Amino acid sequence: MQPYFSEVYGNASSMHSFGSAAVAALDEAHHTVACDLGARASEIVFTGCGTESDNLAIRGASLAMWKRGRGQHLIVASAEHHAVAHTFHQLQDLFGFTVTELPVGSDGRVDPDDVRKAIRPDTVLCSVMLANNEVGSFNDIASIGAICRERGVLMHTDAVQAPSTVLLNVNALNVDLLALSAHKFYGPKGVGMLYIREGTAYLSTLTGGGHERGRRPGTVNVAGCVGLAAASKYVAARRDTQAGRLSLLRDKLFAGILADVPDARVSGHAHDRLAGHASFVFKDVDGETLLMALDIEGIAVSTGSACTSGNPEPSEVLVAMGISPNWALGGLRISLGYGTTEDDVDRVIDVLPKCVARIRKTAHVMGSARVVAQP
Repeated sequence: MQPYFSEVYGNASSMHSFGSAAVAALDEAHHTVACDLGARASEIVFTGCGTESDNLAIRGASLAMWKRGRGQHLIVASAEHHAVAHTFHQLQDLFGFTVTELPVGSDGRVDPDDVRKAIRPDTVLCSVMLANNEVGSFNDIASIGAICRERGVLMHTDAVQAPSTVLLNVNALNVDLLALSAHKFYGPKGVGMLYIREGTAYLSTLTGGGHERGRRPGTVNVAGCVGLAAASKYVAARRDTQAGRLSLLRDKLFAGILADVPDARVSGHAHDRLAGHASFVFKDVDGETLLMALDIEGIAVSTGSACTSGNPEPSEVLVAMGISPNWALGGLRISLGYGTTEDDVDRVIDVLPKCVARIRKTAHVMGSARVVAQP
């Protein structure tokens, strides 16, 4: 990325030689990313992040289909990231779309038959995430996409969590729109990507110049796009090996925590999930308190989505899965990456049970004190 901050600093939309050097790098980035996704370079649109990619895809496709007179009915899963869920809510509240929210099972996954049943003559778009960011479970996007294609419904998937351990092929997945974010696969923050299948109805909800073939106006972050493409190459060479290794570490983490912590459960599907994703719920434990206790020990974790940290309410995803509040408030997500070692996992297995026990003991003492203090 470094040369594109200084030596090759031209605007990729300019026709002079400085711009030509930048556009050459941008073209190469389009081709690199497209190759990894089984797509065409012309179908790749660089954006500012995964959230922007989701927003552009959902609004752009929905409004374009509405403009064509196809209808105003949308389908979305009930356990989506806010980048997706809130966009659907806005289309419903401000533009008059009707939204059907699909239930998820106790493992956080959508039943493809529910998609089939929800489709109506006026349905224009369905969105189901490939892998859940909070509980790691995979959805059967290929089957859901095939159902949508049979009925003439556009299919969007938020695949942000997947690229570091999952090979994504847009044709095998049967998707028309797919969103990614570079920082989820070892690229820079502040750059994302949107795949738009050729011929897909799309109306840019950003207005301005003709950047990215008119689909995402705004001066392109050439350095960021180069970084995203470099990250794509990086994970393509490593994802199979790392997926196998991380699956073993994840399963060891599951076994160790469940053996040493009473009233603990794995959230999400036990095996059909992201290789580097371990998520739990702990009964009568405040997840934020547990996060801070682990942070003091040098262990960085999350309570659900990193985009909703600081929210004291139970995770909407866990509630949608039917998990009761006294368990859902104790939701914890532990991400394992290419640099995670077996020693790291052993340390979490040693430290986390002690933190949970200490938090439960403190909560019990404080609860008893409150009872005694009542008149």
